[in-house]
Amino acid sequence: MSELRPPLPPFTYETAVEKVRKAEDGWNSRDPQRVALAYTQDSRWRNRSEFVQGRSEIIGLLTRKWEKELDYRLIKELWAFHENRISVRFQYEWHDAAGHWFRSHGNEQWEFDDHGLMRRREASINDVPLSASERKFLWPLGPRPADHPGLRELGL
Repeated sequence: MSELRPPLPPFTYETAVEKVRKAEDGWNSRDPQRVALAYTQDSRWRNRSEFVQGRSEIIGLLTRKWEKELDYRLIKELWAFHENRISVRFQYEWHDAAGHWFRSHGNEQWEFDDHGLMRRREASINDVPLSASERKFLWPLGPRPADHPGLRELGL
């Protein structure tokens, strides 16, 4: 039996926006097991300079990520879409174990199978040091509240 992860391709503007927000909410859970369920069993990733394939490797990457990137809060925004592909830009804030804050920003390209599972993810990410007073992502840990501004509204 196939897993379904709506919305399904081909995407419309509305379903692409919905898919992006569901991805953002999942990543803001900081639960590698939960996040991995949005990807095919053999999903291929490029995340920074790391290449992984399959859910177990995705879970390993995300576990390492959130052990290092503490108090992680993410905003994703639709950049473009076509049929079974979506491009997003994103920014997230986090701090390391020493208390140094960063804002990481980048772009992702996603490709989905017919069941709405992501089979390919290409992510380019850069980190910029940030003072605590420059932070903009201040909601409680977990999904971004519906009334919290997005990247454009924050001037990012």
